[in-house]
Amino acid sequence: MIREITLGQYYQADSLLHKLDPRTKLVGTLTFIISLFLAKNVTAYAVATVFLVLMIGLSRVPISFIVKGMRAVVMIMMITVLFNLFLTPGITAVKIWRFQITYEGIRSAAYMAIRLTYLILGSSLMTLTTTPNNLTDGMESLMKPLRVFKVPVHEIAMMMSIALRFIPILLEETDKIMKAQQARGADFESGGLIKRAKNLVPLLVPLFVSAFRRANDLAMAMEARCYHGGEGRTKMKPLIYRKRDGAAYAVLVIYLALIVTAQKLGPL
Repeated sequence: MIREITLGQYYQADSLLHKLDPRTKLVGTLTFIISLFLAKNVTAYAVATVFLVLMIGLSRVPISFIVKGMRAVVMIMMITVLFNLFLTPGITAVKIWRFQITYEGIRSAAYMAIRLTYLILGSSLMTLTTTPNNLTDGMESLMKPLRVFKVPVHEIAMMMSIALRFIPILLEETDKIMKAQQARGADFESGGLIKRAKNLVPLLVPLFVSAFRRANDLAMAMEARCYHGGEGRTKMKPLIYRKRDGAAYAVLVIYLALIVTAQKLGPL
């Protein structure tokens, strides 16, 4: 289960999506997320589905590698879907004891499941096709206007980049600790929810110790290299928009227009 989390990992490939400017991919991901909240009918979700499938195809990342990251959040998705299914008022479709499932609840649960799935797939696609360094540079560049309000743009971008970079490292560390604890007789699979939570204590303690140790080592390494923020620093590879980025922005505008149009026209 730990190895199936793909968020924060980078997948090396020679694709058009990999070659795009990180700012373009960040804006594209944000546009896709906004479109999912705008979509409220079958037609709009069909447009979003076609767009996501095309982007996955352009990325040349195996669909199995992208989808396997969904297994780690299945429980959260199920809880969300069940809440929408049983707590949405409307016309009763099925009644189970004191609980009732409405037609509106079924539709809301279905849309919520699709929305969460597409959110995770879209976000994972961005991190899989963008290196952490490029992601940091892209976020910093997009947030530059916030410097007028004294927002520490460089520091925020650096923290987000470090967090993304540490996700696969901590996942690997967790996997190693789990195997070591299982070799000593620890059981993380059997028992109820409360028992499993108690069994995680031998896992969490060494994981937190390892995380703090890595954070301290990183801070010492940055200080040893005289790192004092982004003021006056230059970049070896500055970000430059190219023609393909302009074409990508045009595609995003067309996509958003299609979503709005589909939302107004309603389902087919």
